[in-house]
Amino acid sequence: MSISDPIADMLTRIRNANAAKHDTVDVPASKMKISIADILVNEGYIEKYDLVDEGAFKNIHITLKYGADRNEKIITGMKRISKPGLRVYVNKDELPKVLGGLGIAILSTNQGVITDKEARKLKVGGEVLAFVW
Repeated sequence: MSISDPIADMLTRIRNANAAKHDTVDVPASKMKISIADILVNEGYIEKYDLVDEGAFKNIHITLKYGADRNEKIITGMKRISKPGLRVYVNKDELPKVLGGLGIAILSTNQGVITDKEARKLKVGGEVLAFVW
């Protein structure tokens, strides 16, 4: 079965694994998903990720991050913004702030997949992929 929105599938897998308090989650790999996982590691939302080669397919093996005890979640929420049926683009003046700057917006720009903070520094706009808080 083909997935119509692979990024939403990745976010949903992470959200579900986080809700079920799993240590790890596997996601089918693509360049865009690796970029998103890289941002989540750099911003401190997930602990690490590894590329796992399973024959013909590659997976991203994501290790989730929790607080001092298992009940304290680092990722409170994730939301897909730009969908295949309705793309959402912003210019450099309209960059969104998630929870007043407490969360991050992930954007796809001509400079690559970056956060809203980096987009402000580089003064670029692009497609708003997701919000993470």
